[in-house]
Amino acid sequence: MRNAFTRALIEVARADERIILLTGDHGYALFDEFRRDCPAQFINAGVAEQNMVGVSAGLAKAGFRPVVYGLSAFVPIRVVEQIKLDVCHERLPVLLVGDGAGVVYSTLGASHQSTEDVSSLRALPHVSILSPADDFEMTACMALALESSGPVYLRMGKADLGRVHSRVPQLDWGNLLPISEGRGPIAWVATGSMVRTALAASLHWPGSAVWSAPSIKPLSARKVADICSRFRLLVVLEEHSIFGGLGSAIAEISSACAPTWICRIGIRDRFSEFCGSYAYLMEEHGLTPQAVIRRVEDFLHRIPERRLNQHRKASLVA
Repeated sequence: MRNAFTRALIEVARADERIILLTGDHGYALFDEFRRDCPAQFINAGVAEQNMVGVSAGLAKAGFRPVVYGLSAFVPIRVVEQIKLDVCHERLPVLLVGDGAGVVYSTLGASHQSTEDVSSLRALPHVSILSPADDFEMTACMALALESSGPVYLRMGKADLGRVHSRVPQLDWGNLLPISEGRGPIAWVATGSMVRTALAASLHWPGSAVWSAPSIKPLSARKVADICSRFRLLVVLEEHSIFGGLGSAIAEISSACAPTWICRIGIRDRFSEFCGSYAYLMEEHGLTPQAVIRRVEDFLHRIPERRLNQHRKASLVA
């Protein structure tokens, strides 16, 4: 996925001298080709992320198209105030790229794990949020982001989990992309790294339908309402806090339109207890396919069968 990001960035930078890449002392190997091909369009701002966002805002006001790259624990978390006032308030076309979202930087502890980036930005006016699941979605997201006239945050999670698409999908703002067709009674919506997990866990309930949500903000209320009207249970998966992310966005839409049960699965109200591998932390937080199956089964057991059949409204946390 990172390679798809750099390929798209290099391609557009070669064709458009307004593209300026800024990084806070990160991504040297990742950007070797970019620095070789577009040396005048690369700025290493050093360990000064807040200043870097201010510089990007100034460049945008001067007619450039800045791309700000950092670890998601720093971009956006360390620089929320600068994003709010320097970029969003002015509606500037700055692309903010947060790499290693979720618990990817597992061995570095809570300081480098970012499970609150989406919720931190969802409440800010004018910023859009993208979260691709594979390299094909990344290509589509980059095209969308670089055409935007306003601020965009692109969230990159675990990069080497494999593809969920066979080709680059047609993507518009707010779209949910169908991955697996089904008639229910359970539907799944996932974003980023959790799309493959949704595909694996959904096999436990044959007939499940699975969608990917590369566009978290905006999110199509009409599409969410349509899914909610057709399925008794909607499971939402994200490598992010259960508060303020994709699950919350879908529950907010559902509460105002189509009644269904919504099982929100993400990282509970806690930090990682121990350091370890990425696979270990996904197990610790209950985000492996097997753990997700257990959490959905537990959710189903908490719903009386007659109430599930009545298709009543609810939003619970698994």
